Amino acid sequence: MTSVPPIPRYSGHETFVCRYAWLPKVVKELTNDPALFKSEDSAMVCLGIGKNMVRSVKFWAESAQIIEDSSKGCIVTPFGQQLLGHDGHDQYLERSETLWLLHWKISSNPVRPLFHWQQMLNFWHRSEFCESEAIPFLERELSKDPKGQKSQRTLSDGFKVFVNSYVPTKGKKGEVAEDNLDCPLAELGLLRIAGERINKDNNRELIYSFNVEPKASISPALFAYCLDDFWRNSIHRGNESLGFRIVASGEGSPGQIFKLPESAVRMLLDNLSSATSGAIAFEESQSMQQAWRKRPVSEEALLEAIFPF
Repeated sequence: MTSVPPIPRYSGHETFVCRYAWLPKVVKELTNDPALFKSEDSAMVCLGIGKNMVRSVKFWAESAQIIEDSSKGCIVTPFGQQLLGHDGHDQYLERSETLWLLHWKISSNPVRPLFHWQQMLNFWHRSEFCESEAIPFLERELSKDPKGQKSQRTLSDGFKVFVNSYVPTKGKKGEVAEDNLDCPLAELGLLRIAGERINKDNNRELIYSFNVEPKASISPALFAYCLDDFWRNSIHRGNESLGFRIVASGEGSPGQIFKLPESAVRMLLDNLSSATSGAIAFEESQSMQQAWRKRPVSEEALLEAIFPF
């Protein structure tokens, strides 16, 4: 019996990128009142933002797997509480590990994957791209879904939100555009502006480039948590081992989502055993390169290991 693939989300962000204050504020307010989002008007007052932003806040908190629906309303997930709660590891998003975790969760949501994240991170196979190239690519991918009829505006808005989440747009005087203020993922340097070009309509457009270099801020413990999360939620969940290629470049893998070169993935895998106290280990021989589960380990313990202090 095959599982039904999850339905992607194409919109819901209201064209706003996630902002620094939003996720910690949601965790704090929802912990006190699970009915926070049952009334948009009440949420507006409580969060101090407009109606469209309330919807966007909820969208990003769900996408980052910080909150989820329950019979009592929205609740903070164990991950959200452990990371951003009152006694959480980093409730004010001050550490780069936290930002990589949020990028990971947004990019690998197993319930409602974000279409633009899913496609651009997993299936765009060149380091550089621009909007006039990406939109036709997204349209082709969308056509493979019989229920995926979306407007050009929806695809374009989603593309801009994806890009602006990582590369803040500068105004004419070099100021950061209002819609991109306080976007935490922009600190990761995952996307860069590589230059400009003239498109077929004779208009200038920006060229973006993925940073495919090693990333020192991704620790072995962070990589181990994300590898375990990928393992638990992918088609490989029943396997006792994962091959190197799957970890480095498989759809939804840490190597793919973090845009890491194979050399960096191998180095992180070599430290897997020490990062997990032997629970997961990488073994290499002439005929085999595999990550193995040696014993059970909880998500909470793996998250704890990322923040030892």
